[in-house]
Amino acid sequence: MFIEQPPLFYRIFYPGAVWRIKNGNEKMVYLTFDDGPIPEVTPWVLEVLDTYRVKATFFCVGDNVRKHPSVYRQILEKGHQTGNHTFNHIQGWKHNTNDFIANTQKANSYIQSPFFRPPHGHILFPQFVLLKKKGYKLIMWDVVTRDYSNHMTPEKVLDNVKKYVRNGSIIVFHDSLKAEKNVRYALPLAIEWLKREGYSFGLIH
Repeated sequence: MFIEQPPLFYRIFYPGAVWRIKNGNEKMVYLTFDDGPIPEVTPWVLEVLDTYRVKATFFCVGDNVRKHPSVYRQILEKGHQTGNHTFNHIQGWKHNTNDFIANTQKANSYIQSPFFRPPHGHILFPQFVLLKKKGYKLIMWDVVTRDYSNHMTPEKVLDNVKKYVRNGSIIVFHDSLKAEKNVRYALPLAIEWLKREGYSFGLIH
C-alpha cells in the first residue's frame, strides 16, 4: 500500500503539495499520465480519452516534448492539461538543488505549466520550497497504478485502481514504453469501471 497509496506520514513531508482533491460528496477522480509524450503510446492514450470523453493531465518530460512537438500539440489541442516532469526525468534525491531547479526550468521553456510532478516523487525539501517560490504547484498522487513495473500484470494494474481509488483521487498512469503493455489493457477498463461506479473525471486545479 505504501507505493500504491502513500500514507499520511509521507504526505506531510511536503506541506502545500496536492495529493488528493476533495469535492464534497461528488465522486470525482483525476487521471494523470507521466513520462511522455512519445509517438508509440501517447496518441493511443489520447484516442482512448476521446472515446470516453475524459480529460486528463499529462506530466511531460521536457526532452520528449522537444523531440516530439507534434505529439505534445495533440495533447493541448484535445483540451488536456500538461505539467512539468523535469527535462531529463531526473530524481531530486540524486541531484543538488541548483541542478534540479535548472533542469525543471529548462523543461518549463517547452511546457510552460504551473503544475510540477517530481519523477518518482523524489524531491528534497529545499527543492520543493524553491519550486513553490518560483510559482509551481506540486502535484503528487493518491493512487499509483504501477503500470510501469515489469513485476505487475495488466490485471493487477487494473486491480490497483479498483482497490485504492476514492473520491478526489489523483491517479497515475504512464504514457511510456515501459508501461505500454499494462496501460493498453488497464486504462480503458479502468475508465469503464470508474464510470460504472459513478465517478466523473476532472482536471487538476
